[in-house]
Amino acid sequence: MELNVINRDINVEHIRVIGISSSSLFLIGDADTIQQASTFDTPTESLIIGPFTPFVPR
Repeated sequence: MELNVINRDINVEHIRVIGISSSSLFLIGDADTIQQASTFDTPTESLIIGPFTPFVPR
């Protein structure tokens, strides 16, 4: 796979977030490296998995 990226100016005037998932990344701009890791040390029966994480706008 070959990926060519051409960085140009970016202008973001307004963003409205109405929901996020439990594992999400919201990024505007450049990033050299993004690494994510996750582990669960909770018993399976105590996990509550839903489509959204509560989000309170400030």
